[in-house]
Amino acid sequence: MATSGFLLYLLSASSVAVLSVLYLSRPNASSSVLSSSLAVHKIWPDLEFSWRLVAATAIGFLGSACGTVGGVGGGGIFVPMLTLIIGFDTKSAAAISKCMIMGASASSVWYNLRVAHPTKEVPIIDHDLALLFQPMLMLGITVGVALSVVFPYWLITILIIILFIGTSSRSFFKGIEMWKEETILNKEFAKQSGALVNSRGELLIDVEYDPLIPKQQKTALELLCFNLRWKRTSILIFVWISFLILQVIKNDVAVCSTWYWLIFSLQFPIAFAVFGYEARKLYREHKKRMETGNSEYICEASIGWTGAHLGFCALCGIVGGTVGGLLGSGGGFVLGPLLLEIGVVPQVASATATFVMMFSSSLSVVEFYLLDRFPMPYALYFTSVSVLAGFWGQFLVRKMIAILRRASLIVFILSGVIFASAITMGIIGVSKSMEMIQNHEFMGFLDFCSSE
Repeated sequence: MATSGFLLYLLSASSVAVLSVLYLSRPNASSSVLSSSLAVHKIWPDLEFSWRLVAATAIGFLGSACGTVGGVGGGGIFVPMLTLIIGFDTKSAAAISKCMIMGASASSVWYNLRVAHPTKEVPIIDHDLALLFQPMLMLGITVGVALSVVFPYWLITILIIILFIGTSSRSFFKGIEMWKEETILNKEFAKQSGALVNSRGELLIDVEYDPLIPKQQKTALELLCFNLRWKRTSILIFVWISFLILQVIKNDVAVCSTWYWLIFSLQFPIAFAVFGYEARKLYREHKKRMETGNSEYICEASIGWTGAHLGFCALCGIVGGTVGGLLGSGGGFVLGPLLLEIGVVPQVASATATFVMMFSSSLSVVEFYLLDRFPMPYALYFTSVSVLAGFWGQFLVRKMIAILRRASLIVFILSGVIFASAITMGIIGVSKSMEMIQNHEFMGFLDFCSSE
């Protein structure tokens, strides 16, 4: 019921926002005004020590640390930070944001590959879910980049705020539910521990207990090999390389030409083929388990892999990628909350989301590099900051979870990052939209072929 209400909220609010463009469009706007609104000038400040760089470094570090822990990347914080504090133009800020997400995701994946699953003898990265969502996420990113050319900036801002407020609220209430469950479990654990000591804290030796079976501890190298599934990872790399080749070729042909649309359309069969392969596998395994009366989950998700659920996951993957393409994020703002919604353990949801974002963000970084969309000194500097932040963020939060016995901390961090992104994106979006109104700029849908 809660999920249905959330989807109804997103659909209705987004529909109102899109339809409102019809009332703000001015078909008779002069071509000079329209062309000036489409012109984008690169603004690349020099990399030099100043209070702006210090403030951006602090915000970037905290954003990367919290964003990777929550599995959302942090693009909603990086883009406003780079534009408002450093002074980059919007497109350059989005490109550098991708570099930061790639760096933080890569370091988080490296950390998670050497961490054991919190409850089971399985990899902490769910490769089934990664293979299910990664192709659709990357497909959505290409669609989002195309829509960012067509959609007016104010509409993109409204749609992102609607989505971010909805997902952050949903994640927050999910975190409260988990916090209550953890409180009950911690009380039960305290009672069981207290039964072994007297009022003075002395150990009672006459208590019956089962002999302890020592658990074999894996080394860091053994955990790395155990957590990394080479066959499935190779398929993810194949999708990444395929999309990269198509993007490189597409950038060298004329926009809206026959070859352009042919190359663009080739992304769809690749994404749907890999998604269909994994979806068919999950559907067959789920059906077989139901026939034999086995209620054990196929993967971390606690839902039944029916056709409707698989279709819903495909839609969410495309929506998450589209948001990533519009915003300059890695798509984790939808993927992270979605994994929690379908019943994935927070530690696994975070590890899986960052694993998927590493592929999607790195693809965008390579493409932006070929298009010369960001200055290399700033990209290297902020990527280095994000690499350190991603590693230490994972380390500190995992320690806190182990001490407090509350994995819901990840959910609250995720909710906080998304909500903060909604505020920052709202501020920069409103300010830029007001400036466009004062300059009497075109506020409707733009032409894709002439605006590329």
